Amino acid sequence: MKKRRLAALALAGLMALTTGCSGGGKTGTGTTGGEPKTEAEAKTETEAKAQDSGSTEPITLKIANYAVLEKGYDEFWKSTKEGFEAKYPNVTIEWVTAPYGEILNQVINMAGGGDRVDCVFSEMIWLPALVDAGLAAPMKDVLDEDFLKDYYPNILEAHKVDGEVYGAPLYVSPSLLFYNKNLFEKAGLDPNKPPKTYEEMLSMAEKLSGLTTDDGNKVYAFGQPTASVIVIGSSIQAFAANFGGYVLDEDGKLNVENEGLKDSLTMLKLLDEKGYNPQNAKPKDLRNLFALGQLAMYYDNSWGFNGAKSINPDVVNFAAAAEPLKGGNGDGASTLQSHCFVAVDNGPERVEAVKNFIQYVVTPEVLNDYIANIAPALPAKDDMKDMEAVKNSPILNGAGNSVEKAEPVLMFPSLSEFNLELCALAQAVTVGGEDVDTALKNFQSTVQPLLP
Repeated sequence: MKKRRLAALALAGLMALTTGCSGGGKTGTGTTGGEPKTEAEAKTETEAKAQDSGSTEPITLKIANYAVLEKGYDEFWKSTKEGFEAKYPNVTIEWVTAPYGEILNQVINMAGGGDRVDCVFSEMIWLPALVDAGLAAPMKDVLDEDFLKDYYPNILEAHKVDGEVYGAPLYVSPSLLFYNKNLFEKAGLDPNKPPKTYEEMLSMAEKLSGLTTDDGNKVYAFGQPTASVIVIGSSIQAFAANFGGYVLDEDGKLNVENEGLKDSLTMLKLLDEKGYNPQNAKPKDLRNLFALGQLAMYYDNSWGFNGAKSINPDVVNFAAAAEPLKGGNGDGASTLQSHCFVAVDNGPERVEAVKNFIQYVVTPEVLNDYIANIAPALPAKDDMKDMEAVKNSPILNGAGNSVEKAEPVLMFPSLSEFNLELCALAQAVTVGGEDVDTALKNFQSTVQPLLP
């Protein structure tokens, strides 16, 4: 598949960096010249801030955000809410929440009942569903022109549906290979030399799979998620890209006959047969096993590191990351993922408030500490290239040039259903025990009606 190279982003991650700071907390009445402000002075200051925001009318902004329910992310979003409301005192943020696997359907179902949110903290791959539901507003109609232009062009290209940009990414990540340095040492392997190819990985996996934890639990050698979750479909596409494989060609046409795709499924089947890969696992399952020392290597986006760290803080002492493995005739390419904001047009005043919220959050001042301490990720905008959090991250430094080889996922209305069928394909050759050719034939007949 034709690759959209992201060299500008990779270069940005290697440039000299300066320290940013976290988003500010909520301000009080404060002091002037050492003297407390009167109630009238404080009221005047609040009204001035509201005037700066473009409106003095009270607005309650409904923002759908699954992350406020997740340990490790909740404090950041609480601080962000407080900081934004202090800057825009006429706006109150109301979180609309649901677990990760339910939030997309909840937002769409709410809209069907006449209750539309104003903004969604979204996975990039949810964009087609939100556009198809009539909820996503074009970013050119929401963000300031200069703010939008500061995004790397190829990043914006990856957030287009039918030629229009609908997502404002906070940051991006390819799929990375996380590995446990302690388990490598225990197996007699060099902890500073992770595998670069699948052949090397299999050789190491043979030694790693013979280990047990101190309390006698099995150690899995390698983790690639295959459970039926929308985002895992993109992870399976990334796995195929490692081998030079693809499911949709550069014209968006289904092609299941390419050797890279077949090689990737053959490898997935082998990993299952050898017991190296936990069956039918979700990313959170692999993060849990990795955090507990029961998984030696696994694929995840960079921000998945926070999930493992929230389970076991000691993971910072044994975890490292490396570029995706090369398989067959492939060069270790991956797919690009992001967390992004999606705006919903509920009228000019609310769109203005959404714009202010997005342009408040997606800044070095707010995101530097988040990327440094919560969710490692690579910047999506030029003004974020100088963040200390990127240069000093051992996780991001291990990414090498994998961002240059990251391929955006093709966006189309039925992408969610298509990704779930990719998960079913992976399960067919693993837990289902089907041969690769038979599984691909069944997959082809199932997904053809889903394609544009």
